[in-house]
Amino acid sequence: MTSTTVTERASGRRGLALAIGAYGLWGFLPLYFHILASVPALQILAHRIVWSVLFLGVLVFALGRAGAIWRAARGRTLLLLCASAALIAVNWFVYIWSVETGHVLEASLGYFINPLVNVALGMLVLGELLRRWQGVAIAVAGAGVLVMALDGGGAILISLALAFSFGLYGLVRKVVAIDSLGGLTVETILLVPFAAAWLIYTAGQGTSGFGVSAGQNALLLAAGVITATPLLMFAAAARLMPLSMLGLLQYIAPTIQFFIAIALGEPLRTVHLITFALIWAGCALYAWDSLRAARAPMPGDA
Repeated sequence: MTSTTVTERASGRRGLALAIGAYGLWGFLPLYFHILASVPALQILAHRIVWSVLFLGVLVFALGRAGAIWRAARGRTLLLLCASAALIAVNWFVYIWSVETGHVLEASLGYFINPLVNVALGMLVLGELLRRWQGVAIAVAGAGVLVMALDGGGAILISLALAFSFGLYGLVRKVVAIDSLGGLTVETILLVPFAAAWLIYTAGQGTSGFGVSAGQNALLLAAGVITATPLLMFAAAARLMPLSMLGLLQYIAPTIQFFIAIALGEPLRTVHLITFALIWAGCALYAWDSLRAARAPMPGDA
């Protein structure tokens, strides 16, 4: 066994650990927001942005990256980061609100749908080829969404909002010329004036969730680390392991969220079971096709 092979295997194991850690943290995130249920979703969003800026700022300066990020975040790149900042803010707000209002099941469903939305956006916007089984996977998952929509459950809009906002966010970040740390730092800097203004306003109105108790203050202050850490772990994992494997691991987070929703007492209705069964079937087809393509590419299958 060559030293190169040993190094590659070590990198692969490290990437796997980072990816599982990132998706695990995202999976358990509803518990954090559930504990903060007394704080309005918009305030939690504002705290996530403000404390993320401080955490990322320290990290950027410690790594000596400030100059490179400043030079990169101009012109078209800055315009695209404005769009991605708006999309991630929408995604974060909808997710926090869904937890606070007892819709973790729908949030979980949204992140199960997301990989299939990514495939569809890649085909429609970037002109990527759609393999036959990817098309079948999207159709099966789409049937699940349709079942829930026909049932009259407006909550399906939560799932779709999360899936498409994060899907479009990923699409923008795919084409923007800046790395993960730089992009996230600039996005939060763009959002921080609005977040800070909202926190100042709520403090002036006497409705701020900050200052209620030492425990709640600590949780809100931790929002920056809780937000940025899994994102940075994910970015590191993406550099160390195959994207096909990373794509399969992404179902860890919504699976954990699904079981947390059940543990929190959210009702699991028949329509949920049918919808999730179809979504899971679509995800399984997608995962199987990804593995098949990674092991033995078949050009005629596109």
